[in-house]
Amino acid sequence: MRYKKFGSTGLFVSELCLGTMTFGGEGELWSKIGNLQQEDANRLVGRALDAGVNFIDTADVYSEGRSEIITGQALKDLKVARDDVVIATKVFGQTGAGVNARGNSRFHIMDGIKKSLARLQLDHIDLYQIHGFDPATPVEETVRALDNLVQHGHVRYVGVSNWAAWQIMKALGIAERLGLARFESLQAYYTIAGRDLERELVPMLQSEGVGLMVWSPLAGGLLSGKYGRDGAAEAGSRRAAFDFPPVDRDRAYDSIDALRQVADARGVSVAQVALAWLLHQQVVTSVIIGAKRVDQLDDNLAATGIRLTQDELDALDKVSALPPEYPGWMHVRQGEFRRRQLSDAGAE
Repeated sequence: MRYKKFGSTGLFVSELCLGTMTFGGEGELWSKIGNLQQEDANRLVGRALDAGVNFIDTADVYSEGRSEIITGQALKDLKVARDDVVIATKVFGQTGAGVNARGNSRFHIMDGIKKSLARLQLDHIDLYQIHGFDPATPVEETVRALDNLVQHGHVRYVGVSNWAAWQIMKALGIAERLGLARFESLQAYYTIAGRDLERELVPMLQSEGVGLMVWSPLAGGLLSGKYGRDGAAEAGSRRAAFDFPPVDRDRAYDSIDALRQVADARGVSVAQVALAWLLHQQVVTSVIIGAKRVDQLDDNLAATGIRLTQDELDALDKVSALPPEYPGWMHVRQGEFRRRQLSDAGAE
């Protein structure tokens, strides 16, 4: 297990992060993803920690709060020292019947942190993330509320999930102008079959020193190796009940074919190669893995031992590359001369 610097902070987190979306099974949506109860969850958390994972991610909406409860109890049951783990959770989604029980308002954030701390049985949360963009709340209100939580000691760092590049830049600008805690991470969907964030988000993250946490690195199980072009899958597979996130199927299956070629040559699983490809991407800080069984977790953990060759990376990149899109193709055309100048200067 390797550890990477988290955004622009001095914090280091494991390159794999244990996701807890499979814990609890409360509610119609979450029951389709997983329904692990305390004993099984303890087993997964313990196995991940033994493998060197020091990063655990949950959210207040996962299984209607049950995931946070199980995660917190697992830390207690396993007697995990608080400073040995980095705990992340999120706020934004609907958590009650009231009109203000969702969104990124100060009202909901202040209510959300108290309830998450209680469910997790913690006195602080290491990374508190805004789970989605709220068009009804001014970004400055959200940034100021999060800074208050940092100042009060309830939260160590703040991050965001599922925002566009311009939205994150606006928040970063507000934080810099007002001297407030800034977003140190983006949690976003990224796979070899879904590289959309490379257009705008990746350049922004690299420019501003914001870390990237990857959710659904196997595209909701599509890259697990269980699926073929015929659409057949193992009974009980997540995609069979919950077809998400959306992907370009033709490009995805081309990617799976290329992944399988590498996997067969190395004698490893397709899922391991898909995860290894992400771990080779410089912009990635940590990849969130989830599992229903220990053997699934072990397979994912083994991806850290795979070092892809440049030829393998080139082949995977070629088959999964995004089609050119404006203004990207114009930037390539107009910037070629200046890039050559930079390259020549570096060679001298």
